[in-house]
Amino acid sequence: MNSRRQFLKLAGTGVLAAGASSLYATPAKLVSTDKTVNPFTIGMAGYTFKEFSVEKTIVMMKRIGVTNLSLKDFHMPMNSTQEQINAVIAKFKSAGINVYTVGVVYMKTQASVDQAFEYARMAGVKMIVGAPDYELLPYVEKKVKTYDFKIAIHNHGPDNPLYPNATDIWNHIRDLDERIGICIDIGHTTRDGQNPVVDILKYKSRIYDMHVKDVDKATKEGITIEMGRGIIDIPDLVETLRKIKYSGSCSLEFEKDMTDPLPGIAESIGYFKGVMACK
Repeated sequence: MNSRRQFLKLAGTGVLAAGASSLYATPAKLVSTDKTVNPFTIGMAGYTFKEFSVEKTIVMMKRIGVTNLSLKDFHMPMNSTQEQINAVIAKFKSAGINVYTVGVVYMKTQASVDQAFEYARMAGVKMIVGAPDYELLPYVEKKVKTYDFKIAIHNHGPDNPLYPNATDIWNHIRDLDERIGICIDIGHTTRDGQNPVVDILKYKSRIYDMHVKDVDKATKEGITIEMGRGIIDIPDLVETLRKIKYSGSCSLEFEKDMTDPLPGIAESIGYFKGVMACK
């Protein structure tokens, strides 16, 4: 992995413009990377687009050159019919965007677990990013076996006592079906006082999805900022993902300036692509 100084030099040559240039011109082209070095993909976490319609979400994703989306329910409500789900998925597909998972889906009753698995089946995905209440995990395990889906449980840091960090998730799932795993949010992990790289190495066998971001401090008060401006060591993260041969998605969840997120999204995606381009 190049040093930070080498990376900043690379950034200065324009590699990071892969993300930012699309703000003003044609859609960005993905930085060409060796797939044996970077087996993971870049995506977007749907919560980023909370203030926007499906159509505007598609426009922004095309402008930043990202084609994988974890779809949130404000774009496709949980009580949607099959026809309504087909219509939403078709809009993304026709724009070249792959809806690879749905979530975060909160599950507080057995009925909501049933609904979540049927929702995912109708959407044509094989993984749910979710947060089922602890007591529902045995029932979730039954559904995982029935549907042959993965569920990646999302940690929410110090804001929520339900799954604050990856260790808490692991302690609740380690003896359950291996299709029940972790969606590690590196920002919430850091805000909880944990090191995401350490957690990724510890729980690598069950990490099925990732929400990537940067934060300004390792406390509950920490907030999301543009990648590369915060305290998370993104180059170390990328090197670790290569090391464990992580093959899932690293989906940016950008929670700053949510009514005007595109500049920050472009900067963050550009930075992440630049790190990925470093050998």
